[in-house]
Amino acid sequence: MSTVKTILLAVLLTLSVSVFAAATLEAFKFTSAADEQHFKELIVELRCLVCQNQSLLDSDAELAHDLRVEVYDMLQAGQADTEIIDFLVARYGDFVLYSPPVKPSTYLLWFGPFVLLAVALVLLVFALRRQRHATDQKPITDMDRQQLDRILGKRGNRTDRES
Repeated sequence: MSTVKTILLAVLLTLSVSVFAAATLEAFKFTSAADEQHFKELIVELRCLVCQNQSLLDSDAELAHDLRVEVYDMLQAGQADTEIIDFLVARYGDFVLYSPPVKPSTYLLWFGPFVLLAVALVLLVFALRRQRHATDQKPITDMDRQQLDRILGKRGNRTDRES
């Protein structure tokens, strides 16, 4: 009987979580489908500051909810997209944009991966050259082998083939 109770509890928890998730997505009222599409296109360009890898459209974070409401209110007040984006950038910085502008403060963001790739390629070339030079060494001569045998205290003139 406790197994049935456990399964029932699990089902109820699953349903309550899904209802809660649906309740976190607010329902905005738009005058037309074009206005709704415009809103979605705008919030897709903006990054959730909590999730960081999701847009405001995709995020369920509370801050994302608040920012969606703020963007919605600004659109309803007749503000242009550039005004809304400028407001959010002034408040949260360029990080709120999925495609931040290329300027001195974002050079590392834009060009850093290419610099790291170039450094990695240079290190790879040096490593390959070093490895090639290490394998280009000439083989040991019989006289060198005899000297090594004498130094190591071996008797006789054995070569590798004889041992």
